[in-house]
Amino acid sequence: MSTSSTAAHSGGIMDKLHKFAFASSALYAVIIMLLAMPFVQRHALFQNAIRIPWGARFDMPEKYGLAPGKTMDFKLITPDNLTIGAWFVLSDPYYQEHRASVFEQPTLEDVHKALKSYPTVLYCHGAAATRAAPTRIQAYSAITSRLKANVFTVDYRGFGDSEGIPSAEGVIEDAKTAWRWLMEQGVKADEVVIVGHSLGTAIATGLATALAEENIKPRGVALLAPFTSLLALIETTTIQGIPILQPLQSFAFGKRLLQWLLVPSFDTLAIIGEINVPILIAHSQADMDIPHYHSRTLLDTLLDPHLPAAQALPDSPSIVPSDGEYRTYLEVQKERRTLRSQLVRKIEVPTFGTIEEFDGSAGKVVYVETFWGNHNEVGLQEGVQDLIASTFRLGTHL
Repeated sequence: MSTSSTAAHSGGIMDKLHKFAFASSALYAVIIMLLAMPFVQRHALFQNAIRIPWGARFDMPEKYGLAPGKTMDFKLITPDNLTIGAWFVLSDPYYQEHRASVFEQPTLEDVHKALKSYPTVLYCHGAAATRAAPTRIQAYSAITSRLKANVFTVDYRGFGDSEGIPSAEGVIEDAKTAWRWLMEQGVKADEVVIVGHSLGTAIATGLATALAEENIKPRGVALLAPFTSLLALIETTTIQGIPILQPLQSFAFGKRLLQWLLVPSFDTLAIIGEINVPILIAHSQADMDIPHYHSRTLLDTLLDPHLPAAQALPDSPSIVPSDGEYRTYLEVQKERRTLRSQLVRKIEVPTFGTIEEFDGSAGKVVYVETFWGNHNEVGLQEGVQDLIASTFRLGTHL
């Protein structure tokens, strides 16, 4: 090939690369602009338009695997006058004793009797789908049978057969509406465990901290596959393993822009310390949707008040700490590690995962990190269910 041909060939390749780079940059800019739109953000976060199962018959829970006559389907009215769909699933021991041969939808009287007989789990589900989604049905079945508890769950506004448009404040208000309904049925706060999964962990935390402000104490709070904050989760979001927002975070203005563009807050890390009851956090190392280090960070935040105050080093590379500052930093870190090992009781289960617990200011804090299970499966593992039962004294008659 002649020199001129080689040059032309090289020029053609460079021209294509330039066009590709321009097109990629333009596409990236379009993605960022779309993410800046509240409408797009809302659908990306809540995914409530994904109504699995499609065309669900919520008045027929048996269609999705629940036993005949075990679930009451009804509606709640929120303070802002929206109608949201709800299910109350009877505890399996109560159902087997009182309802197994009737095969009709439970009445409110049945619900009252079940509430007086067994503890209740207020279940806050995650993004996408509805309360009739297959993995959620599995969760209800496990809670009602293995944990011997009733289950009360709602579809947040804009989900399932519920009216309205979801928002961070709105979905937490829906959880508060569910809590108030339980209290109106004569349930005591310490007979209810709040369980959240994925996005539902932020909703459960919002509900629990709102109750703590009124000094109301449920039996406990379980967070399954939680995230520290929506911003932290979005910053690490990947598509096919590619961190799409990494370029935007490589400079200070990009980070500030991302914070400014993000409409919903959902900052569990900032408020989890306000929960005034025992807490269980469970996460799988195999979770590909929300990395398990989010849960470990939440655990460290709950533990931090019980340790000596951390000694910070200068965060600027241009500032070099003195020998005294560095020695103090190392001594404090050593003291924190020593006290942590004394406070935290740790059990390694070779075929299951790691269990850590300590006595927090508001009760026991339990952290379980499993080896197995994807994002939707961590709460379905019997080992995790047993820890929920022992932590919150479930599995027994009231």
